[in-house]
This record gives sequence, structure tokens and C-alpha cells, in this order.
Amino acid sequence: MSPGRSSLDTFRSKYSNGYDQSASLFWVVIYLTDHAVFLYCLCMETPKTLQQAILHFSKPENCNAFMIAMRWPDGQVRCPSCDSEKVTYLVTARLFKCYTKHPRQKFSLKVGTIFEDSPIGLDKWLAAIWLIANAKNGISSYEIHRGLGVTQKTAWFMLYRIRLAMQRGTFAKPLSGQVKVDETYIGGLARNMHRSEGARKIHGTGGSGKVAVMGLLERHGEVRTMVVPNVRRKSLHTEVSKHVESGSTVYSDSLASYNKLEETFVHNVIDHAEKYVDGQIHTNGIENYWSLLKRMLRRTYVSVEPFHLFRYLDEQSFRFNDRKGTDSDRFGEVVKQVTGKRLEYKTLIGKPSC
Repeated sequence: MSPGRSSLDTFRSKYSNGYDQSASLFWVVIYLTDHAVFLYCLCMETPKTLQQAILHFSKPENCNAFMIAMRWPDGQVRCPSCDSEKVTYLVTARLFKCYTKHPRQKFSLKVGTIFEDSPIGLDKWLAAIWLIANAKNGISSYEIHRGLGVTQKTAWFMLYRIRLAMQRGTFAKPLSGQVKVDETYIGGLARNMHRSEGARKIHGTGGSGKVAVMGLLERHGEVRTMVVPNVRRKSLHTEVSKHVESGSTVYSDSLASYNKLEETFVHNVIDHAEKYVDGQIHTNGIENYWSLLKRMLRRTYVSVEPFHLFRYLDEQSFRFNDRKGTDSDRFGEVVKQVTGKRLEYKTLIGKPSC
């Protein structure tokens, strides 16, 4: 189909934003030649359930149209290497070609995303994203392996790449208002370890042999979690100052490391030795989040290496912060964040570069 210029102007005026929220439709404009011949792909209604998603993305053209709509909301495909708009679509090769001269003129929609250099089709990638984005307790690589027909090792690598897309990166806006802060420890229980294993890992009480994690939860807002080297004052104060707006109200328990927060914030303390709630002063919200996090780690992932723990924190934080959206909303948010990120296998396993 090669509509004329008047058809193009009519179409663009009707769908000027590239995505019509009311109709749940998205459109794509692909430049086929340098003579401005256009192909319009007006796709079916955005999938609302896993079943609809699997059926919809089983067609390569639907995968391509969806990826273009997510990466370039204006519908204009651009070269990931030079950002040029002078690109054409090679139908036979199913690749795009940039007319600017550089070493990587030909590219697929995977280039410049977490999917780059992956032989797995977009149909399986998008199904995997839907599954992990909407599984409240996470999803194991073995379940992805059985459900999508890939090897367990491939599924394991896919999940880590998707967790990278879930990572929010830098936070533009600090938390404000009423913020609850707390810390917890992630690691195996001593009673579940063999005696020799426990003797090797545990040399004290409490958090000995475990990884310290700090969390900040804005009341009726988002949560932010991070691995910290320890729970001493310098470590905890640094994270609070980094993520919370000065003058905000901070609620914490009676841990001594939180002392002197009142120099920058309105600091209220709840002593759990006496009570757990005193009017608006409590840390129940962030402690409930710890319950969700540990349920995911213990029941689904079972054993998490400290080296990878921050990736699991990103996964659970993403789902929690988007909890008010639909399955389709969370899926779309992850796909929007796949661009500009890449995770190589050697980096994932900690293999040094040659």
C-alpha cells in the first residue's frame, strides 16, 4: 500500500501523537525508499491479557510495529548508530538500512536495546517481559524455559536482561512529604544451613554473613531500595540525603544509626520495644514491602548471590511502584525502557574482559 501525500497528512492529523489512548491503537510509519513511499501499519487493539499478548505477538509484523511505536512514539524510525532519519526497510532481509555512511548501516529493531545480539525472536522476548512484569512473586528461569521452549540457561540470561530494563536508573525527583526508612538483611537462615556451611558463613549474630539492604517509601508513593555496605550512620544518612528532599518528614525505628537526621529532616522515631504505631508515626509500609521482597526471594528464586541482589531489588521495586496499573500498563513500561541498555553474558557472570 502506497498512499499519497494527502493520505499521509490526513493520517498524521488523526493520530498526531503516534498513540491513541482512547482507542488503544498504535500506528507506525516506515520509510521504504528515499522517495518517501510510506507503509502504514495500523495494528489491532493493544493486548490486555497474557493470552491476547501471545496470540498478537506471534506475528512478526505485530512485534515490529509494537517495538517501533514504543521506541519512536512519533513513528519515525531512526538509526541507532547515528540517529539519522534517512532509513529504509529491506523487506527480504527484514532489516533497516541507514543511508548515512558508517560501519553499521544495517540494523534490526533489537540493536540498541537489551535484545541486541540475541537469536531469540521478539515473540518470545515480549512474552517473557509480560510474565516477569506481572508475576507478583517473580518467575523462575525454569518456568520461562518450560513455557517458551528455550533452554534454562537462555531463560536465566533473558530474565537478567529484562531486570536491567526494569531498572529506573537515576531518579529525577527526590522523595518528599512523609517518608518511611528502614533496613533489613538478605541471606540464608542459619537453621537451614549444613553445620559446616553455617560455620563458614556466620561469625556472629543478627546480620552476620548477610547483605544489608535499605529501603525508603514515600507515603502513598514509590519505594526505593538499594544494597548498602553496612547499617552504620554514614551509610544510611548518605542514602537518605540522596533520595529524600530536605525538610521532609522521615519516620524510622529507634536504630541509633538514624540519630541526627533531625538536622536536615523532620525526624520521628517509633521504638518497637514499646509499640509499633503512634498515630502517623510508624514504619509498617516499608516493613510490608520487605515481606513481599523476601517472599519473592525465598519462594521463587530460593538462592540469590549477593553479586546479583541489586537486580532483584530493581525487579520487585518496579512491580511495586507500578502496582496501580494494569498488566498491559506494566508490560508497556518495561518495553519503553529496553532502549539504550545492554547486558553481556560475560559481564553478568563477572568474567573479566580479555
